[in-house]
Amino acid sequence: MKFNRILTIAALAASTLFVVSCATRQVTRVNTDETIDVSGNWNNSDSRMAADELTGKILGANWIDTHQNEHQGKKPVVIVGFVQNKSHEHIDAETFLKDIESSFIQTQKVRLVQGGKKREELRAEKADQQTNATVSTMKQFGLENGADYILQGSINSIVDAHKRQKVVYYQVNLELTNIQTNEVVWIGEKKIAKYVKN
Repeated sequence: MKFNRILTIAALAASTLFVVSCATRQVTRVNTDETIDVSGNWNNSDSRMAADELTGKILGANWIDTHQNEHQGKKPVVIVGFVQNKSHEHIDAETFLKDIESSFIQTQKVRLVQGGKKREELRAEKADQQTNATVSTMKQFGLENGADYILQGSINSIVDAHKRQKVVYYQVNLELTNIQTNEVVWIGEKKIAKYVKN
């Protein structure tokens, strides 16, 4: 009887120690430019890599010179549209798009206008000012910069898996379209492949 009780206490102590050791979590701060791939899924490094490469391609392409030649040297005005996630996993394209927008602003090769929900919020603010702001500070409707081009795209993936191995292939496609003519003036892609072995 005593032996069973001692055995039970020992088993409880061992299981408690096991649970506590499994629950221990260690967090380490890392450089945001460092590539760390824990799951094999799309991550911040993939987003940054795709944005950097595609931004370099789009800002180095001939469409900017063509636009400036046709419009007395004026910089093209670009709106960033929707990038659709067609991949097998949840990917939030906003960080990717913010990296591209940031590059547009920093290089000063193009002018960037707000789109989507942010544009709606700006218009709502202008509407509010029509009744709540002084006439001298009120912003007027109809004076926005119209975009010359819209950037749109998609993120696609293919998974090839067998037993405990898989290759995940991502492809980011972007297209820049002239809003007036619907002419596609630039197309770019970035491919990323990951081999994951469990």
